[in-house]
Amino acid sequence: MLPSPGPTLQFLGATGTVTGSRYLVESGGTRVLVDCGLFQGYKVLRERNWRPFPVPADSIDAVVLTHAHLDHSGYLPRLVREGFRGPVYCTRASRDLCGLLLPDSGRLLEEEARFAALKGYSRHARPEPLYDEEAARAALRQLRPIEFGRQFELPGGMSASFIVAGHILGAAQVTLTVAGRRLHFTGDLGRPADALLPPPAPLPPCDVLVCESTYGDRSHPHVDGETEIATVIRRVAARGGVAVVPAFAVGRAQELLLHLARLQQGGTIPRVPVYLNSPMASKATSLYRSHIGEHRLSAQDCDALFGIATIIEDVEASKALNRRRGPMVIISASGMLTGGRVLHHVEAFGPDPRNAILLSGYQAGGTRGAALRDGQRTLRMFGRNVDIRAEVVQLQSFSAHADADEILAWLARSATPPSSIYVTHGEPTAADTLRARMRRELGWNARVPDQMERVDLGVAADAARD
Repeated sequence: MLPSPGPTLQFLGATGTVTGSRYLVESGGTRVLVDCGLFQGYKVLRERNWRPFPVPADSIDAVVLTHAHLDHSGYLPRLVREGFRGPVYCTRASRDLCGLLLPDSGRLLEEEARFAALKGYSRHARPEPLYDEEAARAALRQLRPIEFGRQFELPGGMSASFIVAGHILGAAQVTLTVAGRRLHFTGDLGRPADALLPPPAPLPPCDVLVCESTYGDRSHPHVDGETEIATVIRRVAARGGVAVVPAFAVGRAQELLLHLARLQQGGTIPRVPVYLNSPMASKATSLYRSHIGEHRLSAQDCDALFGIATIIEDVEASKALNRRRGPMVIISASGMLTGGRVLHHVEAFGPDPRNAILLSGYQAGGTRGAALRDGQRTLRMFGRNVDIRAEVVQLQSFSAHADADEILAWLARSATPPSSIYVTHGEPTAADTLRARMRRELGWNARVPDQMERVDLGVAADAARD
């Protein structure tokens, strides 16, 4: 299909999946990419990371990141390696978090490739990482931090600005103006009463809205987070067990530490040892001190996060944890059991029914976390099957994503509805359910785009006026 002569928006990812956020805006020969995420989960999705990028990397003039999570930023080192040389705009906190997440991602990819070669479970004779730590650090040099609320110029006469999204530290919604059209990207929307972060800023006037739908087909239960986690920790501690908590190093780990600190201080749970076995989560926690005012925590709260846990830095100390006995709590990344040190803890403690694995956030389809959530009790790790006899608990109150009701309430407060809404960043049922509710309850012109679909922004913006 020939490209439209007017400005266009093409969906290069986050369609039919919650991962791989990539939106290409083109106008007058200029290309701006909003988000540059990794595909995660099912193998068919992960294999997309290895395909040539849909347009030449060196033809992209700029990238705008909504936030630092790898499903939004994690492909950036590969894009740079393939020839992208433009600026990458993000908030200050996202710049700082990318400085942790991207090199760590490169290290993990290198380690996984080396381990696969050592154990011989790759189908490649010499498995290579998608990118390495060096490539990640090279990509960081192209980050350009921008303050919330400040309009900044992009190539080709485009402009953009960031407003608060909640979700994680530094997360932003993006309004991009191109050829007189206002595109608004929600990124990942946080919750109105998040323990760590402020609520999403109101939706500004826009012509075209690209809206996430991670929880588009469900509502979060009204469960108090501290009550929920206290019940599980008391139960596991009473039987001398180990609570292994796979947690996203940015956001989820800090929220869990905050609740555990408050519960221990109040005597609601026993003072069992708590270990934070994620160097990246430890460093991310320290960033909250550097960004006081962008979250709900006081300096005293930040001190409490560090006071509750023993920080595990080196690999030998991580291995030693697996030889300890409970009761204890181990918080470690990654949150969906896709990699990282937590896999070794699940391997060590998963077979013992005294222990528990606490899933603390969204589990994308095709991940080990989703398999456990759905009742599978054998996990494939390190080239072999591991039987899981530990108790598996999906915590219900620890999501950093707005649910369907919260998204609809946020949208309904908009004084001027967008002309067109594209529902993305959700698995098929979630995206289509939210689309249907937008049409039924708000009367908004919403649809779910296809992967690689390109839309004419002029036609999209005028669709509801015809």
